[in-house]
Amino acid sequence: MRREVPDVVYSLEEMATKVDRERLRSLVEPHWRRLYNFVFRLTLDRERAERCLVDIYEQAAEQADQAPDGDCELWLLGIANRLLEERLPRQPEVDFDMLDETLRGEATRTDVVRSLSDPQRDFLLWELKQGCMTAVVNCLPPGERAAFVVCHILKLPDDAAAKSLEITESAYKVRLSRARKKVGDYLAPRCEHVNPMNPCRCPARVGTALHKGFIGKVSGEVSLRKQAEFPYGRYGTGAGNEDVPMRDIAAIYGNLPEPDPPADLGDRLIALLAPAP
Repeated sequence: MRREVPDVVYSLEEMATKVDRERLRSLVEPHWRRLYNFVFRLTLDRERAERCLVDIYEQAAEQADQAPDGDCELWLLGIANRLLEERLPRQPEVDFDMLDETLRGEATRTDVVRSLSDPQRDFLLWELKQGCMTAVVNCLPPGERAAFVVCHILKLPDDAAAKSLEITESAYKVRLSRARKKVGDYLAPRCEHVNPMNPCRCPARVGTALHKGFIGKVSGEVSLRKQAEFPYGRYGTGAGNEDVPMRDIAAIYGNLPEPDPPADLGDRLIALLAPAP
């Protein structure tokens, strides 16, 4: 069961903020979803992402007098990146070989997909695609992972991306180039979304992914993400393009939706860090 943000070990008295509630709200409300997206892509863990978000905003509240008057996103991303650099191991916790073993170490199981209803099948295919693509990024070292995420997930221009990571633009481009090459080299011979002739196809891998716990089981009615506006097609390639591969790595990652954090997480952060009198 996911641990709720208010259950972290700090008491409200210990978390008393040096910034007023409205100032904190101006730091939280416009930015917390993008920060959560960044943190989740680097940690691949929803509980850890929520805990990190509490700590990021605790530091932001303590340093609120240093916040820029304009858009604070890059400043907040800088705090987030420093915190993650301290906490994440220098080498990735999973690697490409482990991912291959998880998803490709067993024979394909197409019977599982055939036994599902259309909504279940489409939902699991989409969950497998975005889970696999996120896991591939998680195989990168943290510095390269951060560069890839701010470029292809958050879609920041080079100067802003480098500033958010607090490195020079040339250093950022080196990290990004290495990350792109590793991701491309891994996906190019495997993934059907990069090349439809590749052997790894989502329908054949759903059974294995369910068996290994890589994606969750679906029972009963499936509530698709924003069903009335669901734009991703069966494989997430865009409405009306269900079976069209997206050979461009940037396009594949650029079309992944944001993860689904709890809708009230921003309000809970404000309540925790700046409790009402």
